Amino acid sequence: MVYVSEQNKADEVTGALSTNGLISQVIEGFTPRDGQQKLASAIFNAISERSYLVAEAGTGIGKTFAYLVPALMSGVKTLVSTGTRHLQDQLFHKDLPVVIKALDISVEVALLKGRANYLCISRMKNAEHMEFMTRETRMELFQVKDWAAKTSSGDISELDSVPEDARVWSMVTSTTDNCLGSDCDQYEECHVVLARRAAQHADVIVVNHHLLLSDMALKEEGFGELLPEVEAFIIDEAHQLPDIASNFFGQSVSSRQIMLLANDVIAEQIADAPDMAELRDLAHELIEVGKQMRLAFGVETLKDAWAKIMYKPSIKSAIDQLLGKLEEFKDVLELAAERGKGLENCYQRCLQLHQRLQQFCAKQDNSIDWYETYSRSFILHQTPLDLSERFQQQMQAYEAAWIMTSATLQVGGDFGHFTSRLGLQSYHSGIWHSPFDYKSRGMIYLPEDLPEPSQPDYTRQLMQAMLPVIKSSDGRAFLLFTSYRAMNEAHEYLKQRLDYAIFVQGQKPKHQLLAAFKSAGQAILLGTSSFWEGVDVRGEALTCVMIDKLPFASPGDPVLQARMDQIRQNGGNPFMDFQLPTAVISLKQGAGRLIRDVTDYGVLVIGDPRLINKRYGKTFIESLPDMPVTRSIQAVEGFYQTIRQADKVAV
Repeated sequence: MVYVSEQNKADEVTGALSTNGLISQVIEGFTPRDGQQKLASAIFNAISERSYLVAEAGTGIGKTFAYLVPALMSGVKTLVSTGTRHLQDQLFHKDLPVVIKALDISVEVALLKGRANYLCISRMKNAEHMEFMTRETRMELFQVKDWAAKTSSGDISELDSVPEDARVWSMVTSTTDNCLGSDCDQYEECHVVLARRAAQHADVIVVNHHLLLSDMALKEEGFGELLPEVEAFIIDEAHQLPDIASNFFGQSVSSRQIMLLANDVIAEQIADAPDMAELRDLAHELIEVGKQMRLAFGVETLKDAWAKIMYKPSIKSAIDQLLGKLEEFKDVLELAAERGKGLENCYQRCLQLHQRLQQFCAKQDNSIDWYETYSRSFILHQTPLDLSERFQQQMQAYEAAWIMTSATLQVGGDFGHFTSRLGLQSYHSGIWHSPFDYKSRGMIYLPEDLPEPSQPDYTRQLMQAMLPVIKSSDGRAFLLFTSYRAMNEAHEYLKQRLDYAIFVQGQKPKHQLLAAFKSAGQAILLGTSSFWEGVDVRGEALTCVMIDKLPFASPGDPVLQARMDQIRQNGGNPFMDFQLPTAVISLKQGAGRLIRDVTDYGVLVIGDPRLINKRYGKTFIESLPDMPVTRSIQAVEGFYQTIRQADKVAV
């Protein structure tokens, strides 16, 4: 890597992002932004000092270049973690190459995903022996084998002819449970191993939060050898980190783990222990006991505290049967383990599942015990009540800079809600506001005379209030909801009254739905939580975003309830200290879908009357971009007319 002289490094970083800088020479139409340069300078200082920086960067700042430029010019080994695999791919395949070309530096970069994203050659060879192989799955397996002979990376995203949710992928990829590691016959050709080796020698490694936290919390993803060498951790979309970390610092027992274990035992028994038919019988029995455990929860799909059902006779009986069957299975697998590495691995997994289930049944201090049920499956969770101390131990284990950035980290100018959850105490922070002209290009509309959101006809009345807005925006609208029920009710109302194309979450995969919305030009898209962030629609395709209710988390959520109880016991105010700031950050994410570029414009509609009639409503309004607020539909109509006339004249 080429190093810039120490004396000029800081100036070189900001200079690269200036009017005639290196970036402008490779990106046509690049617009220098003062906020971007100042953010890049702050990030460079944090990297140089090996300090912690918490940075809120408004939409349009260009935070990706603001951290890539100083990271690359600092010459340190850097790990960049993004919120999703999609953002990870965009960063690696699009943004990084542009910056590397602009800076004209020699640097090794690597993209590293979780093991479930890579073909496992060993499991692919055993897949045809697994049970429940349908005709469709056999056809997909044939495609996988054909592709396996050609791929060099083993990244399953290459094979787009097989759906990403196809059952075959779980049969030909590994998990931390069933990977044989260095004992595998295919170890030297393993795609995961090769990807890690490339990352080990890279100057910049691009991962996602799930992969980073899995390694930090459990040392399971196997790239722990990389982390001690990293000198700068850059966490993009950092607002997601506390919730994701809670999952990885906890543990779970699921019906899927049970099913996968049983299926793997059947495949390994055929290959390495054909004389031990009892293994096959016990595997079938374990699958059946897992199904009975699901039935014990009842027919509904639920998410609730374990304490509410743990003493029910049907639940106690099902847990006892599952523990007993796992113990019986474990004892036989221990005898079979010497037959092959696959069976030895199955024994270890069965032992771990048995221990986790025992631990779940014995209440742990400082953990939240809860369960989820789906139509045919269940998960038992133990989530840490407070992860701040454990997370800090992980951060302090590395002598590195930590830069955490997002468009939504602070509430009312205070980062405390975010930093306290991660245990951050000594850190620098800053807010770099968006360069967009929200005052003249945007408007917030709060419809009048709507009932309280708890009223049964709230969604219908809100949609009635939206009709003239949608007419004024000529479609081109995102309608964001806090529940599927409200989204579906709104769809039923609107499809009878509008001629615009209406797309609804769930009709197609997310990326296909967004592509259809953009190409339609004058359409409406209805979505829930997953559309509140990470969606980028620029230009005339989107000029209106509606949010139906303030996004307070469900009061029935067992994890939320436990954390609120803890705050209350410590003398705090659960609503003001946790529920409100969490909802504010979610609202900011939803509102951020509206204006994504300097030429964009639009109206943000928030239906919830609590913004006006509750004292805390002011906190939400103040967290939003500085746009004029109106309660008049005539003002909304006038806004659209004025903007379009002005833009037409400008052209």
